[in-house]
Amino acid sequence: MTVPSARPLWAGRTLALLGILFVAANLRTAVAALSPIVPEIGADIPLSAAALGVLGMLPPVCFAVFGIFSPVFTRRFGLEAVLIVALGAILVGHVLRGAAGGLPWLLIGSAVTFAGLGVVNVLLPPLVKKYFPDRVGLMTTLYATMLSISAFVPPLVAVPVAEAAGWRVSLAMWAIVGLVALAPWVALAICHRTGEKSELPEEAEPALIGKVWHSSIGWSLAIVFAVSSINAYAMFAWLPMLLTDSAEQTPAQAGALLALYAAMGFPAGLLVPVLAVRMKHVGILVYLGVACFVAGYLGLLIAPAALPWLWVVLAGCGPLVFPLSLVLINLRTRTHAGAVALSGFVQGVGYTLGALGPLVFGLLHDATGGWGVPLGFLVATALTAALAGAIVARPRMLEDASSAKG
Repeated sequence: MTVPSARPLWAGRTLALLGILFVAANLRTAVAALSPIVPEIGADIPLSAAALGVLGMLPPVCFAVFGIFSPVFTRRFGLEAVLIVALGAILVGHVLRGAAGGLPWLLIGSAVTFAGLGVVNVLLPPLVKKYFPDRVGLMTTLYATMLSISAFVPPLVAVPVAEAAGWRVSLAMWAIVGLVALAPWVALAICHRTGEKSELPEEAEPALIGKVWHSSIGWSLAIVFAVSSINAYAMFAWLPMLLTDSAEQTPAQAGALLALYAAMGFPAGLLVPVLAVRMKHVGILVYLGVACFVAGYLGLLIAPAALPWLWVVLAGCGPLVFPLSLVLINLRTRTHAGAVALSGFVQGVGYTLGALGPLVFGLLHDATGGWGVPLGFLVATALTAALAGAIVARPRMLEDASSAKG
């Protein structure tokens, strides 16, 4: 295969560059913007623990479901057309959340937003491959950086905006980011016939899909990925309330600490892939992530008000197993087809199980009236990742696995 010759990043593709970066800036805004202002929303719309749990589980559910159907849409309509529709859904969803007059509309607006995000999650890599085949590494780093920014900026500004202009503005204002992301792609669609010969998300081979379902490699990676999702989405949904309730933090301080939690994913995303490729025993990274989870949760349980920032940093380092899982999808497969099959299985199972995190955490808090049992639930899930890490650490390939034994 001929390697594309490198050309200047901006050369003839400025709109695509801006479009990809602005799209990435939308990927976590809706996830991180709601939980810091739950008290303000609750003054107008009663939110039970079950309701908050459902709101927290919507992102991974939509990411899993709409991620599965995205290749079908793109084959029929093209990458750019589907992306424009997905960005439109994100924009409309933000507005619906801000205009919600009751819980049903808040849920509908959230579902519409996360459906759009689920599609966009899948489309970004092939968009990079199509427009920047000579700069895949650089562009992936750039959009991963924007993704991190989209996770830690909303908690910083959500409470101040809600206090100044109301919670509806605090939720709906992220539609502006969606509108900005939409502009370059609409311009490209008008100026060029971009729907032709698109690089589409690939489907896995049926034989390999069957092998993954019977593979210990597939299930162990799916468990590690699921643990990351369960813990991350539970924290995004509940950490601000936990901190204001037990750590004597103001809503603004709790929002800042949630931003700190999200920011820990940035160095992990940069360092973990590099370390994983070079380490002989990647299980050490899984054990490190588990240790961070457990230490952070124990701190929040035993002495939450003493050093809340330290407990949040430790808990935020736990999801280092997320980028590790993504890297191991390539390190534990010999072929591209194997990587496609393993990726679909790991993310499908992982996001589906991850949806249980916010809901179970909220129901346990509602049933016990405290945070000990919910945090104990997260500790138990983290320890499960340690067991799976022992299997992940084995240098075995999916294609070599016996369909009977994995």
